[in-house]
Amino acid sequence: MKVTDLQPGEYAPYYELYLPNVDDTWSLNEELEISLHNFIRFVQDIPMGKHDYRYAEGKWTIKDIIQHIIDAERVFSYRAMRIARGDTTELPGFDENFYVENANANSRGLQPLLTELSAVRHATLLLFKTFGNEELLKRGMASGHPVTVRALGFLIIAHQNHHIKIFKERYL
Repeated sequence: MKVTDLQPGEYAPYYELYLPNVDDTWSLNEELEISLHNFIRFVQDIPMGKHDYRYAEGKWTIKDIIQHIIDAERVFSYRAMRIARGDTTELPGFDENFYVENANANSRGLQPLLTELSAVRHATLLLFKTFGNEELLKRGMASGHPVTVRALGFLIIAHQNHHIKIFKERYL
């Protein structure tokens, strides 16, 4: 299953901007693994003085964004697990700004953040490897929009890659 297999209606329309950031060469599980290694390598090549940099007042630092990626992946994986298990409860959104304000990412070192991201991704990958085609195609509601389990997996990757693009455009 590749990102190009996704159909409109499997995710909220605003994710249309994110999904082109996913390489359609690889399957979902392959790209979950590859994109983690690419992200870690990319971040480790950023000069040390830049990790606490904000390109404008009130904007997030690179460390804030890494923590945001971790938090968002946890939320998306949790949604995927609930939907795959047949839970039909509509899942709420989350306030990403509130999460960042309360995460204290800037008091942490870069390596602990990347270690946490790696641990979360490995848990995500193990979860997605348990899903068969039937589970991957299950639909639920999250943040007021329909979403499939497989779309959530690709959105984890797309979201991370979106932030690499932001790093390149605004931070480096």
